[in-house]
Amino acid sequence: MVNVLYCGNGKVFPQFLTSMLSIFLREEKKHDEYHFYFFTMNLTRNKPSYTAISEEEISFLDKVAKGYNASSSVTGIDVTDLYEKELGHCPNESAYCSPYTLLRLLADLVPGIPDKILYLDADIMFNRDVHLLYDIDVSEVEYAGARDHYGKYLINPNYLNAGVILFNMKKCRETGLFSKGRDWLRKKKLVFADQSAIIRSTSKKKMLPQKFNDQKFLHKSTVVRHFSKRLFWLPYPHTSNIKQDNIELVHKVFRYHQFDDIYEVYSKLMEERACK
Repeated sequence: MVNVLYCGNGKVFPQFLTSMLSIFLREEKKHDEYHFYFFTMNLTRNKPSYTAISEEEISFLDKVAKGYNASSSVTGIDVTDLYEKELGHCPNESAYCSPYTLLRLLADLVPGIPDKILYLDADIMFNRDVHLLYDIDVSEVEYAGARDHYGKYLINPNYLNAGVILFNMKKCRETGLFSKGRDWLRKKKLVFADQSAIIRSTSKKKMLPQKFNDQKFLHKSTVVRHFSKRLFWLPYPHTSNIKQDNIELVHKVFRYHQFDDIYEVYSKLMEERACK
């Protein structure tokens, strides 16, 4: 069994779907049981587009998951009230990233979250079997994660990228990792918001090779390709934020065709959904 946590709203539904499909289609044993948890919220007071994932979207993703294993599930959890109580109007609500990235720091307060869970940003695609990551032993640490591609050069050699984290929730509850992280978010505006809060609150972590969160390249060894913002040198130095659901640019700019089988299934599912 594999437990996965995503956070976001309907705007990134295509990324959620492609990410989930990459898990299913890159699994070697096939048809394992998956339980996906989606933290969402309504924050239209901040921005009109910040609406919660709809019941229809959760139902659709649940149907897709059950198509690979009838025992799998997708659970949508509206944490609006919890967010407003714990982090509403905090200094990091208007940080560089969406406030939805802050929702993972509520995981210890949500009933039913399992003791081991893999947190993933929406802009994640698996290039190899998820079990290579999920089966890593985190029994003695709060979590396992890989270095940030740019941060390991500019900030600290072990600077973490929080887009892919394998959490030992039992240990995190014992150490108060999430509680300490929320305290940081409430009292001070942090450069990288949730990521900074997690790093500052960590007692013990396990550092993983870059292949478990590759934010710039796609090698044969890459397990996770993270489509985060990256630097391009040509035709002039600039940054670009190409997500995996922009198939045309993934082909044109990155010249990736390794995910084409996933895109084929994705396109068919989106067509079916549009026809209903």
